[in-house]
Amino acid sequence: MLAVFGLLTVFGLVMVLSASAVDSMDQYGSSYAIFYRQLLYCGVGLVLFLVVLRIPPKTFRRLSPLMLAVCLLLLALVLVVGHEAGGARSWFRLGPLPSFQPVEVAKVAFALWGAHVLVVKRALLSQWRHLLVPVIPVALLIFTLIMMQPDLGSTITVGIVMLALLWFAGAPLRLFAVIVLAGVTGALVLALSAPYRLDRMLSFFDPAGDPLNTGYHARQALFALADGGMLGKGLGQGSAKFSYLPNVHNDFIFAVVGEELGLVGCALVIGLFATLAYVGLRIAARNTDPWNRLVAATLTTWLVAQAAVNIGYVVGLLPVTGLQLPLMSSGGTSLIAVMIVFGMLANFARHEPEAVAALRSQGVNRRRRWFHLPLPDAYRPRPRRRPARPATQPRRPGRPTGTLRTTGQAAARGRAGRAPSARTGRRRRPRRAP
Repeated sequence: MLAVFGLLTVFGLVMVLSASAVDSMDQYGSSYAIFYRQLLYCGVGLVLFLVVLRIPPKTFRRLSPLMLAVCLLLLALVLVVGHEAGGARSWFRLGPLPSFQPVEVAKVAFALWGAHVLVVKRALLSQWRHLLVPVIPVALLIFTLIMMQPDLGSTITVGIVMLALLWFAGAPLRLFAVIVLAGVTGALVLALSAPYRLDRMLSFFDPAGDPLNTGYHARQALFALADGGMLGKGLGQGSAKFSYLPNVHNDFIFAVVGEELGLVGCALVIGLFATLAYVGLRIAARNTDPWNRLVAATLTTWLVAQAAVNIGYVVGLLPVTGLQLPLMSSGGTSLIAVMIVFGMLANFARHEPEAVAALRSQGVNRRRRWFHLPLPDAYRPRPRRRPARPATQPRRPGRPTGTLRTTGQAAARGRAGRAPSARTGRRRRPRRAP
């Protein structure tokens, strides 16, 4: 997990520096302005990564309802006092301070809280009302607040988190059929309600229909990938960043990877995310704590699915949605949120039973001394409550009800039921009372 995290972070910083040099010079008069800002966000994310790595997972589970409540408040507040950019009111901006997008943190909070609710109710998940309530109503509330900004890409990622929670919690397949049908219907309604969304859908089916307007991004991304070939033009030698492809250092950075590093660079990026999928799901499978398992699987699915959607619309397999490539696209809040997720996954890896035993047997090693990491605790399930003993002993079958036996009847019944003596085979005589 640490190797994938480090490689994606370094690779992302290098590609942001290469892709943003021209736009940074045009906007700020320096080729390194956007890169320095990304480096600043990366430093903040690394600090939070180490902080999250030190906090026990049970603390996050305990605080998950409060975190979700705060995120819902911020999502409602950004609609009133938020900063509007690109046609969406999604950011908080306070003077010279960097902007903050609350929806990125809301994804993490929803995953933690949803896993907590489903784990608490895991004995009742065979009943639909316990499986759907309150996870689905809260998800619909988040969808509504995000679409009021509007931000279709973030709505898709929250939907991915919801589906991953229900899938790994063991929801039946017919529920996913209903959700997919509702999602397709909602997407059609949203596409027809806004002209720019309808233009995106039409340009996806026919990119050459309007090559200079709605189909411009998709065609230029394909041109950049085609120019790269097998080995690419060389790092920093691409031409798409010279205003041929807008948002090239953000949504379409994978096109720059393909142009400058070729098919080999694209295969490296896809391989790193495939490794993330394998390692994340292995961490989920090896954990014994059900909350750790559900959160690790959900967060891994979210990151890999978001990367798949981004790569999919760059290569022309999906409509353009504006989702970022995790750890590689420029963007402060998204980068910090993804680094927090990687910190949680690494923390869950330290709480695997084999890892707990190994770390406790090693004692204080060099890594623990550098990062001051506490020893992980082994998972201990809560003891099951024993049922209360009945006040009266249950009656034996065949015993007459409503009658009380006398002392003589009890003694006669005891003599009749005595076993023969082991020595003589005769029945023992009861001693006569003095």
